[in-house]
Amino acid sequence: MTSRSFALALVLLLGLSAAGVAGAQEEAPPPAEQGPDLDEAASQIDEILAGEEEVLAGASYSYDPGNRRDPFKSLIIGKQRPERRGPVPEGPAGLFIDEIDLTGIFKTSRGFVAQVIASNKEKSYLIREGDQLYDGDVVSITQNEVVFKQIVNDPTVIKPFREVVKKLSP
Repeated sequence: MTSRSFALALVLLLGLSAAGVAGAQEEAPPPAEQGPDLDEAASQIDEILAGEEEVLAGASYSYDPGNRRDPFKSLIIGKQRPERRGPVPEGPAGLFIDEIDLTGIFKTSRGFVAQVIASNKEKSYLIREGDQLYDGDVVSITQNEVVFKQIVNDPTVIKPFREVVKKLSP
């Protein structure tokens, strides 16, 4: 096959394919009318775009989590502990972790018990593992120390709590 016959075959092939494409374009059916689902989707898109225009203009801000959880709420604190407002309760539930001093640890048949005293109060209290204080919980008690999990209300930290260890002074 010579280059001239090859070129002629190529031109014929391109011509036939172009004619087929042109014929196919003419035979395409007219577009179907929009159904109710498409109209509803179009109205939802219009609402979203209108809301984005308001946000970009600085008029408002909104967050719609849909079916997802709110990413701004803590997973750990969540449903277990409601926010306390009003007066501080009596007893160990009203103690702040930073304000207590560890005065003793006792071994009982049910495990260790720690004796703490609040710096602003004149009473001492006995606490056990799992007890809740005003701003945290008692995680563990050993012979020489008590470990607390203190809730931190600081949005800049990664974890919403910190571990506080109070040791008996020798």
